[in-house]
Amino acid sequence: MLSYLHGFHAGNFADVHKHYILCCMLEALTRKDKPFCYLETHSGRAIYDFKDAQAQKTLEFEQGVSRFFPVPPNGCDQIDNYLNTVAAFNQGRLEQYPGSPCIAQHFARDADKLMLMELHPTEAKVLKQKFFRDKRVAVHNRDGYEGVTSLLPPKPNRGMVLIDPSYEDKSEYDQVVDFLKKSLKQWSNGSYAIWYPLLEANRWKSMKHKLQRSGIRNILCSEIEINPSDAGGMYGSGMLLINPPWPLEQKLTEVMPWLSGQLAQGCSENRLTWLVPE
Repeated sequence: MLSYLHGFHAGNFADVHKHYILCCMLEALTRKDKPFCYLETHSGRAIYDFKDAQAQKTLEFEQGVSRFFPVPPNGCDQIDNYLNTVAAFNQGRLEQYPGSPCIAQHFARDADKLMLMELHPTEAKVLKQKFFRDKRVAVHNRDGYEGVTSLLPPKPNRGMVLIDPSYEDKSEYDQVVDFLKKSLKQWSNGSYAIWYPLLEANRWKSMKHKLQRSGIRNILCSEIEINPSDAGGMYGSGMLLINPPWPLEQKLTEVMPWLSGQLAQGCSENRLTWLVPE
């Protein structure tokens, strides 16, 4: 959907959940000297200014990343990898938010590669301007599912894919399932991270059920709820992690109860389960 702009939602509670997990996965990829490849289907504009009209209209970041700056709550050392990444794009004061492409760039080393898809022409233009000096980064103004699939298996042949659509079109849930089936046939050893919103319509449950029946294995599921399900709008955030790196499950078991508590508004719940075991 070309009407969606992430600037209205950058830095909200779902971004904190999603990007903490992304930091953990990227950190795991850097443990080995071997280079990795990072691919993304819906990249956005990479960096978001909290003074911008979009962010100021919703102020969603105030109930998300702003809860950790400037004074971190007790226990925040558990998410230092995420907080240090956000801090790297600010000068002491929280004024802008790094989207997933900037987070990936932050972890990338000289031999690592980033392949970013963005269909929205305005967002893609900003994305290209952001990275045009970085030879490690390739930006493609094209459909994310088609674009990533065409590049699989990537070189170097280790790394991850982030799938982060807006889900404004309800068919997107089925598109994600179809994309994963096709992509895993081409790149079975890659890790895949899929974000989805928890909404009262419950279409995310159908997506999970279809993945359970797809034959795809090794799927870890992390979900947090910060409001009751009948509160209206997005009340929670979910991440499906295919071929997750070790020891991500252990980290999420330790951190998610605390993190969901810090982000809570009307309630605090978290679930970490194997949708499909290895």
